[in-house]
Amino acid sequence: MPNIKIFSGTSHPDLGQKISDRLGLELGKVVTKKFSNQETCVEIGESVRGEDVYIVQSGCGEINDNLMELLIMINACKIASASRVTAVIPCFPYARQDKKDKSRAPISAKLVANMLSVSGADHIITMDLHASQIQGFFDIPVDNLYAEPAVLKWIKENINEWKNCTIVSPDAGGAKRVTSIADRLNVDFALIHKERKKANEVDRMVLVGDVKDRVAILVDDMADTCGTICHAADKLVSAGATKVYAILTHGIFSGPAITRINNACFEAAVNNLNFNGPACCLDYLHFCLIDSYCV
Repeated sequence: MPNIKIFSGTSHPDLGQKISDRLGLELGKVVTKKFSNQETCVEIGESVRGEDVYIVQSGCGEINDNLMELLIMINACKIASASRVTAVIPCFPYARQDKKDKSRAPISAKLVANMLSVSGADHIITMDLHASQIQGFFDIPVDNLYAEPAVLKWIKENINEWKNCTIVSPDAGGAKRVTSIADRLNVDFALIHKERKKANEVDRMVLVGDVKDRVAILVDDMADTCGTICHAADKLVSAGATKVYAILTHGIFSGPAITRINNACFEAAVNNLNFNGPACCLDYLHFCLIDSYCV
């Protein structure tokens, strides 16, 4: 497959390697280092002149460092005369800050979109955006991949009672996601309305829907400290659910998240990108690369 280069940042080198292996390409050479004052320095170790470049870097772990590293890599490839630069960002950074929900609140997701565009990105590939309207923050093409096919596959293969289940969203924002999955499985759905005291701290939850004597499957795009998902599980058990599963696209698991999950009443808590590998991203990237050369 000519004229394609794939580079990986330091956020998820295994994903970059698996994408390269699936496409039968060698992962591009990159040297990343930090100066003593913690400035990030990135050196692209091979020519990208006239090439179609894909840079794989997720917004997880050290988010600010990883974002800055991605911007530098994009710019380095662009000023080295790359024909096109695509940023593959499975977990989009600052995606939760997508609206001005109170006075003087920043719209940081829009700022990240501006920085990616100014750095020289021509195309963005991401997965299960926290809010679909983030795609509108860009003036360049954005492909938002969905984890739904992998979620459906896992449910059918691993939950024997899936025909007697209810798909539950832990907040109102995920209603569209769970209704789509419920329709595909031909089962009911429910949602939980939550009220927060402050960020990462839930005050009160109200269940809308019926889970009595059913298996409840919580589906969410992101789990950070896991306070919401664990409180939701307790709410479902108290409402009569026989079992509770959690399926999460982006398992960030910061702070007390692991302890909370271990102490919660889940039959299983599944990180979507872990249980299915990078298959969704791999298959779609493969399609994009082939499509680029079939025109």
